[in-house]
Amino acid sequence: MLSRDGTTKETKDFIKDKMRSALDLLRNIEHRRQTIYKVVESIVRRQKDFLDKGVQHIKPMMLKDIAEDIGMHLSTVSRVVNRKYAHTPQGVIELRRFFTEGMMNEEGEEVSTRIIKLKIKKLIEEEDSHNPITDDHVVKILLKDGIKLSRRTVAKYRDQMQIPGSRERRAPV
Repeated sequence: MLSRDGTTKETKDFIKDKMRSALDLLRNIEHRRQTIYKVVESIVRRQKDFLDKGVQHIKPMMLKDIAEDIGMHLSTVSRVVNRKYAHTPQGVIELRRFFTEGMMNEEGEEVSTRIIKLKIKKLIEEEDSHNPITDDHVVKILLKDGIKLSRRTVAKYRDQMQIPGSRERRAPV
């Protein structure tokens, strides 16, 4: 159509403009695809144990870690993982779930707060309902596992999981 003699200059300019816009769109889509790929590839490298073995093996990881790893701005990584999902051996997981806070245990290893919360939940689920364990007791049990937390932190995690305190969990006599 552009090479025809009967086509007006205005029509040719319009077609050229639309072709440029289409090529820009294709380039932008490819750039987005590459960015998502880099972010996901970095997540997979860092969370291989979680993907292979389950939630107990998730490692603490922050958006900043991925941003530094792939040389992109933190806000870019944040936008990439927002409302995106990945099909994994552990099921379909929102990319944001790979990012978690952590703390050091007694051996100097990082432990995810998600793992700590799971341990607290398990301790409470296995307790004697006539004699529920207190937050202080949870602190002592976790310390034996090399996880040093304050009673207030245990209470905070318990509240975040919507688990009542030991008094409320006590079964009536």
